[in-house]
Amino acid sequence: MIDALPLITPALPVILAGLIAGLIPNYSVRKVVTLLGPLVAAALWFAVDIPGTYGVIAAAGFEFETFRFDALSRIWGLVFIIAAFLNSIYGLHDRDRMQDASALVYAGAGLGAVFAGDLLTLFFFWELTALSSVFLIWATGTPASFRAGLRYLVIHVLSGVLLLGGSVIYATSGGSWEFGAIGLDAPGGWLIFLAFGIKCAFPLLHNWLQDSYPKSTVVGAVVLSAFTTKLAVYALARSFAGTEILIYLGAVMTAFPVFFAVIENDLRKVLAYSLNNQLGFMVVGVGIGTELALNGAAAHAFVHIIYKALLFMSMGAVLYRVGTVKASELGGLFKSMPFTAIFCLIGAASISAFPLLSGFVAKSLTLAAAAQEGHWVVWLILVFASAGVLEHSGIKIPYFAFFAHDSGKRVKEAPANMLLAMGIAATLCITIGIWPQYLYAILPYAVDYQPYTFDHIVGQMQLLLAAMFAFALLMRLGLYPAERPSINLDTDWLYRRLGDGFVRWSWAMLDRLMAAGGHQLTKARHKLGERFFAVFSPAGALSRDIPSGVLAIWTSVLLGIVLLVAYLAG
Repeated sequence: MIDALPLITPALPVILAGLIAGLIPNYSVRKVVTLLGPLVAAALWFAVDIPGTYGVIAAAGFEFETFRFDALSRIWGLVFIIAAFLNSIYGLHDRDRMQDASALVYAGAGLGAVFAGDLLTLFFFWELTALSSVFLIWATGTPASFRAGLRYLVIHVLSGVLLLGGSVIYATSGGSWEFGAIGLDAPGGWLIFLAFGIKCAFPLLHNWLQDSYPKSTVVGAVVLSAFTTKLAVYALARSFAGTEILIYLGAVMTAFPVFFAVIENDLRKVLAYSLNNQLGFMVVGVGIGTELALNGAAAHAFVHIIYKALLFMSMGAVLYRVGTVKASELGGLFKSMPFTAIFCLIGAASISAFPLLSGFVAKSLTLAAAAQEGHWVVWLILVFASAGVLEHSGIKIPYFAFFAHDSGKRVKEAPANMLLAMGIAATLCITIGIWPQYLYAILPYAVDYQPYTFDHIVGQMQLLLAAMFAFALLMRLGLYPAERPSINLDTDWLYRRLGDGFVRWSWAMLDRLMAAGGHQLTKARHKLGERFFAVFSPAGALSRDIPSGVLAIWTSVLLGIVLLVAYLAG
């Protein structure tokens, strides 16, 4: 089977399809291209059944490994291809050529990063994900989306700068360019870890997610939900498996979004917080680092991409038909959009880990691994977070969108292509839940786990029923936070406010110094000119040979400073 097709990275046809789609004005032809790209990628994925590194390109003294196919990249690559295909179906109604192109290039970049075998190839695709995905935010065309997209771009380019700087330090300090196990003790390890942490939305580094995803287009939010953060989980599993700090970072990630999601009125922003919560489970699994835990992280990433896409699709359909996803302005939509409501309920039940659905057979792997390794406090946090997931994604999303009070809005059902994409995603959620052995068969390690035990089913149902009872009781007593138009401040408000104030104060102080400097400024300018001549003249310091590694590090540092100032000023 390995000779059936040329062994090129499945990222290539997806990226090419995106570039071609951007050049094709004809709507019908363009949409065919958007569907063909992921299908060709799937054929390339299925053509390889022997682990190995393929598609090696030698250039500039380096070997760029573009297609490393192994137990870890296999499952992430497959679900990224599935997500790209579902996104193309979901976006068939949309006529925005730029959005078609950017969605596919972004998906292809995510695939390229997953299959990258070296850090330089990873860096290229890492930055391409940022540069291509920002157009899905800007495509909304509002001032708020422009500012959010600019902040998103700055923070993700900064992540790439940290990745490049850390990689150079790591490779030039006796390591190699291999994208493999690195660890925090390795030279440059902390920089690479922080680069991955930004994309994974670690606590205090998470705000870009809730800032940008809800401001993207109807299709854009669905596409964004699939790739960036799960790519970061993959990178952590590849390079930092078993790093203990990840256990505690992941536990915090599962818990804190619950409180924000409860009071949030924008239902797509609720899903963004929920995404943060689910990432925490995966990060805990990577931090534990056992075979069972890594299987849990991989399985959770796989099913999460599908059911989170389903939830974003359903809210996207509501936004497309109603023009808002504010909980305070919705309700009663099940009368107008019954199929969308049913698909949303399936996604909500899946993320809540109801038996016979995908979340039940995936999330339990991580919980079992935490208990097996004696992390009982973390296990309790994960159980609390599981109940929180049911409250904000399992109940709040469908309840306030489709039921609750009747808003009186009567609209058309979602377009057929949206319903088809949601139907496929819902079918996958049910199929994986009933026959988990097919998911377990593609996990990185052999699975010796049975999710459908009496204890597991009863315990999970007790948790779910208790959470549903608590929600119903709070609603009945009028103690549940009311859905009202509001803006909820997250931790980014503090440093953005302080950063903006600092930049403004600095410019004001500089203006005063310029005005008061007089002749002292003239003397200083002459001295500065002499120094610049000593540095930049043909006989100056910069004319001497500088090791390329050192220059790359300083370039990364300076670019990082510029990006930080730009982010704070934005």
